[in-house]
Amino acid sequence: MKRDESTKLKIRCARLQDAERLAELSGQLGYPASRAEIVQRMKRMHPAGQHAIFVAETGKNVMGWLHVSVTPLLEVDLRAEVNGLVVDEHQRSLGAGAQLLRAAEQWAAKKGCKSMSVRSNVVRERSHGFYLQQGYEHYKTQKAFRKTL
Repeated sequence: MKRDESTKLKIRCARLQDAERLAELSGQLGYPASRAEIVQRMKRMHPAGQHAIFVAETGKNVMGWLHVSVTPLLEVDLRAEVNGLVVDEHQRSLGAGAQLLRAAEQWAAKKGCKSMSVRSNVVRERSHGFYLQQGYEHYKTQKAFRKTL
């Protein structure tokens, strides 16, 4: 399906005004959140230069988001990590995810990162295929642990 100019896909940095839609999409990813929670989380991302949130939109419709961050680690060269990526369930496989990922990769390269990593739940097989198509390689399987504080 070809898009006209009014529905052309655009990637831009997220704004606080996007919070309600980001929350809806977060719910589709399996992480329900309210608009207020998303606003609070966006405001907590410090230092701001270590994080970026990109949105994909057509016209005024935000159809996806990606959060990427740089965390210096002792054990490896500087790298960025995709912390979350979701495209509206009714608009997947139209290229928004790939464009969001490219924007994040360009951002990370400008920050001096040598690589990008992403973690994806074992049940998200469609996502695994997507990342492989984008040139990522499966390099490790691990278990995740969490403790409530």
